[in-house]
Amino acid sequence: MVSSIKKQIDVVRLGADLAAAKVELLSAECAADRIRLHYPLNDIVAYGERKILKRAIASATSLHNFFSQVDAHIRKDETSSESVSEQ
Repeated sequence: MVSSIKKQIDVVRLGADLAAAKVELLSAECAADRIRLHYPLNDIVAYGERKILKRAIASATSLHNFFSQVDAHIRKDETSSESVSEQ
């Protein structure tokens, strides 16, 4: 019984963490769009501080890799759920 309570607390925490991450990711997306809309790509590359650009690129790549893995698992679960419901 204790483990099921612990699991419930973890699920609630996960939901809160995901909601907070969603807001932070939306903020980051808006910041990137603001830069993209205001500055030509050539100016960003020519005048942007390389260290900042490389860190931003590394962060975006890391996020892409993580959420691609999550997406792959979701697709796998959906495919297996569809297979079970068809039987």
